[in-house]
Amino acid sequence: MKALPNQEFTEHSIPLKLRAWLPATQVRRYLFAQGVNNVPSPETFTHVQLPLTVEGVQLNVAALHRDGVLAPIVFLHGFGSTKEDYADIVQQPAFAGRPFVAYDAPGCGESQCSDLSRISIPFLLQTALQVLEHFGIERFHLVGHSMGGLTALMLAHQFPSRVLSFVDIEGNIAPEDCFLSRQIVDYPSNDPEAFFAAFIERARHAPAYASALYSASLRHKVRAGAVRGIFQSMVDLSDNADLMGKFLGLKCPRMFMYGEQNASLSYLPHIQAEGVRLASIPDCGHFPMYSNPVAMWQQIADFQASSLTGRVWSS
Repeated sequence: MKALPNQEFTEHSIPLKLRAWLPATQVRRYLFAQGVNNVPSPETFTHVQLPLTVEGVQLNVAALHRDGVLAPIVFLHGFGSTKEDYADIVQQPAFAGRPFVAYDAPGCGESQCSDLSRISIPFLLQTALQVLEHFGIERFHLVGHSMGGLTALMLAHQFPSRVLSFVDIEGNIAPEDCFLSRQIVDYPSNDPEAFFAAFIERARHAPAYASALYSASLRHKVRAGAVRGIFQSMVDLSDNADLMGKFLGLKCPRMFMYGEQNASLSYLPHIQAEGVRLASIPDCGHFPMYSNPVAMWQQIADFQASSLTGRVWSS
């Protein structure tokens, strides 16, 4: 079909099923065949600040996002990390044109919070819902790391019909996953600054890939006053909230990504037997986005593409 120069492009130019699942390149071919030739293809992102109110707390949430016609990917970063962990999605050809949102959790990165003591995993879940509402996102692919993986799990459990697929990057699904957060119990301190300083020093010397790199930026990426509430809620949920049952109960395609240094996690064979795809990242510990980002992006891209056919395997 001949292209129509003045035809306006909207998200309704493409059927819903195609928007949700087809790779960006195939979607563009479809749109061109339908006479839509002014499809935007910015391989960049927009940086915005979102004034929000969550449970009476004033927030100013810093976010990166890119618009598009496909189902977006929502990224939730881990403790001590930021939205920039996922900014390189725009450098990945496999995600060309794929819309996404990544934002700094309250108390982290560039985001501001009027009461740091209120921050917890349930609070972060409510923040995520408001960010989704702001961007008008109804259904999405979900990627969460560590703290963000736990927040993502609670989100997917509460709103299963909205999540198209879930990549859990060493998010908490069992008590043994609290190797960072349980330090709030193992090394008690009434002084938030003193606890955080000691936590940073322990991370600096931890015998794991990227731990020293991770420790170097912790003071710039997390406010000390946010640590206790986050860690205590992570430990409580991991010990008492049947996270494994919630994770295995999800109906969407699921992948659990872990660094090869953590291949001893006791539940890996069990979740694989229950239909979860495993992705072991070589030369990596808890932080694939720092130690081996190329492998991380390849695994995410392949998993989201394979979700269309329902294939499941470990790699």
